[in-house]
Amino acid sequence: MEFRWLKQNNAAEAIVVFGGWAVGPEVFWHLDGPQDILFAGDYTDLNAELPDLSGYSRVSVLAWSFGVAAYAHWQQERPDPFQRKAAVNGSLQPVNRGAGIPPAVFRRTMETLSLESYQGFLTRVFGAPQEAEALDVPARRAELLAVEQRGDAPQMRFDKVWISSGDKIFPPANLARAWAGQNVTQIDAPHAPFGRFSHWEELFQ
Repeated sequence: MEFRWLKQNNAAEAIVVFGGWAVGPEVFWHLDGPQDILFAGDYTDLNAELPDLSGYSRVSVLAWSFGVAAYAHWQQERPDPFQRKAAVNGSLQPVNRGAGIPPAVFRRTMETLSLESYQGFLTRVFGAPQEAEALDVPARRAELLAVEQRGDAPQMRFDKVWISSGDKIFPPANLARAWAGQNVTQIDAPHAPFGRFSHWEELFQ
């Protein structure tokens, strides 16, 4: 795992984004707001440490897809610097028949991973065909294996949970079970719903 700044202008607030698998920060570029943005990706290991965020008056975390479980695993046994937490189309049980991606589907994705299957994955993520993307197949397969072996994340409450009705990666019914009793909002969108938003702040409301 690594952290890298997408935007750093000495703002009053920082948002730490735990992104999804094999999808870079480009899905967030259009989101506007005064906040500084720190992006986390590649969950093959979770050894990275946050930079010093003590100068910010507020620090929030936004976790998407496999970033939800990765964040919860990472946060365990570390001081929690976040005043607000939002989860988008992910689960603390990422590989789970009733609360995440069914294990057979996950295993098939991992075992058949190729440039061609990755393009199909991107189509499901965004709800429409995407331009061809390069992929380091062995590295991304290793990341999936790490997610599977890491298993369920510790239980954690989020201030806001988003579930897309058109999610073709995490079954929406499974996410509804996973987040029962928390502050859930359903949205008519694909697995990557960020095109429905224009400002970072909307994702925490």
